[in-house]
Amino acid sequence: MQTTLFTNVQVLDGTGALPYAAEVLVEGNRISHVARQAGTISRSAHRVVDGGGATLMPGLVDAHLHLTWNNQPSLSAIQQMPPEEHVLFASEMAKLVLDHGFTSGFGAAAAKPRLDVVIRNAINSGRIPGPRYKAAGQEIATHGGLGDTCPPHIEHEGLNFGYIVSGPEEVRRAVRLFIKYGVDNIKLNLSGEEIVGVGANETPMSREEVAMACSEAKMRGKTLCAHARSAQSIKLCVDYGIEVIYHASYADEEALDKLEAVKDRHFVAPALAWLIGTARYAEAYGIIPGTPLADQYEAELEVACQNMKKMHQRGIRVLPGGDYGFAWIPHGTNARDLEYFVDLVGFTPMEAILSATKYGGQLMGMGEELGQIQPGYLADLLLVNGDPLGDVTILQDQANLLAIMKDGTFHKEPAPALQDLAVAPPPAQPAYAEQAAP
Repeated sequence: MQTTLFTNVQVLDGTGALPYAAEVLVEGNRISHVARQAGTISRSAHRVVDGGGATLMPGLVDAHLHLTWNNQPSLSAIQQMPPEEHVLFASEMAKLVLDHGFTSGFGAAAAKPRLDVVIRNAINSGRIPGPRYKAAGQEIATHGGLGDTCPPHIEHEGLNFGYIVSGPEEVRRAVRLFIKYGVDNIKLNLSGEEIVGVGANETPMSREEVAMACSEAKMRGKTLCAHARSAQSIKLCVDYGIEVIYHASYADEEALDKLEAVKDRHFVAPALAWLIGTARYAEAYGIIPGTPLADQYEAELEVACQNMKKMHQRGIRVLPGGDYGFAWIPHGTNARDLEYFVDLVGFTPMEAILSATKYGGQLMGMGEELGQIQPGYLADLLLVNGDPLGDVTILQDQANLLAIMKDGTFHKEPAPALQDLAVAPPPAQPAYAEQAAP
């Protein structure tokens, strides 16, 4: 059994406690000991990594991850990449996401029916590097809604970005088909999206269609997620038990009240990066700041931030995951979400990190073994040069990730200078202005 001892580190354990000097022993793929007194764990039988006072924290979780989004400027361009090239691209993105410290990701839809499943299986079998991944199929969408990208003079399912349905029986078929393919998650497009000409406040999928999808998915033990910007679509998510709610920008007071009443059953991932990038940084792709489309996204960003503040204050779990994989918000920039949570939604750095670690583990369905540094938990760990509580943006710089461990094995090896060194006295704990989270 491979064993690794991290010593001379500040442990940011993902429980909400302030960092503390400790040693952490990893045996196999799990954390076996966390010792606050240096020298209490024998070094003789272990590989020793001396952190030199660096921060040891849980790996990050992206709650809205599209490994098959290929950094293109439109939904059609994403879907139209030939399948052979698409598999290669997605495998490269899986590695890139892990390179940037995201050791887990919740799949929020694939560009082609089986792409997510193929990539997940390749990761799990060790054929390619990548995060723990919950695979989805295509987004299930209605005719004329988000995902129906086929030109009006052509009606061919294979040319659409989404899997297009009309009526409950077609929904049943779609859900069963994706379950046959082996997905973990079923994604529904309940609301519109301004960039495709369907208003974000529109809710094109009917209650009967939603009910059918949820009945079929839950009967087979699958998690549901939904593109839900409109207030009505958020309420549908609560009414039918759709666990993961994406965007939720236009929640009204009724939607907020309904969601708060069952907040332990749901997660919200607002994807602020998509709103910011589309409103402000997509000029090279034809979306010019100050034009109507950009202004619509700027207005939605303002409303979304207000509603995320309300959700956070009500104790609703709001998680990072920015819809990365478009040309103006490419893969590898995923950690920007933590900065947005702090600057725009009023999270403390501690709360932002908990949203990406502790609550990320819960989202993955592994809350009792993922997202924290505690004995018995899976060893998905980051060794970070610096203090993320002092500056959460340091997690955006790949160079600050001194080591990345997933499942007890190093994806990014620590530098030789950090290994097998004599143990120095633990550094003094920094004085943090913020309080530990409850």
